[in-house]
Amino acid sequence: MKLALIGVGLIGGSAAAAWRAAGEAKRVVGYDVDAGAAERGRALGVLDVAARSIAEAVAGADVVLVAVPVLAMRAVFGQIARHAPAHALITDVGSTKTSVMEAARAALTGEASLRRFVPGHPIAGRELPGVDHADAQLFRGKLVITTPSANTAPEAVARVEALWQRAGARVARMECAEHDRIFAAVSHLPHLLAFALVASIASEADGDRKMQFAGAGFRDFTRIAASSPAMWRDVCLANRDALGQELARYRDLLDTLQKAIESGDAVALERTFAVASAARRRHAPTLDAE
Repeated sequence: MKLALIGVGLIGGSAAAAWRAAGEAKRVVGYDVDAGAAERGRALGVLDVAARSIAEAVAGADVVLVAVPVLAMRAVFGQIARHAPAHALITDVGSTKTSVMEAARAALTGEASLRRFVPGHPIAGRELPGVDHADAQLFRGKLVITTPSANTAPEAVARVEALWQRAGARVARMECAEHDRIFAAVSHLPHLLAFALVASIASEADGDRKMQFAGAGFRDFTRIAASSPAMWRDVCLANRDALGQELARYRDLLDTLQKAIESGDAVALERTFAVASAARRRHAPTLDAE
């Protein structure tokens, strides 16, 4: 197939590399608003061609993979609708799915366009963004969520899911709303908290000195704070309702813990810690495998 990659970064670049390694992608043409990213992708062998426009990238494409920040997708879909061949399958790697589906409905006009759009979300990544860190093995053993609508052609879903399986991933399907509710809790909130903690310490007068003494616990908790600020800005805004609910629930618990600390309530502290410890240990086989 000819693959058009719109957004030449870590996830899109890794997908292109994985599909090329699996013998699926014979030619990869990529476009990025940062022309330098596309040129680096070409130099690294992730792309065959660094296109100068979305129209150039999608010309003659069999599959179009959209790997841009989620709030940019509507404009990108509009370009794809105007310039991609009628047979081309369209999929994405966005971390929110309701907003992406709404963007697709607005921009991919016509039944044929929506029928060939398969929303996706690979649950894989690294803390360092950019095509320079792309890896054909990134998805091996990882989970990819697809959230097809009732309008999506079954053969389109089967083809996109098969591509992810060829990259070594496991595939699961769910509804957009369920996806956003779940990932607000287990992905979007943790990223928000990591960004907030590092930003809080970094803004203090002795922040650099504190960082010099941080150990493994701080490293593990804050690793994801090195992720792309633009991507996670869009994720938080696109999934604001579900994320807002999770954040409010978390803030309530923090208030409870602060009161327990101030009053010396050891029982309340240990009770909360015990619930968390038991849950983390119970799910360790799945979490640590990821």
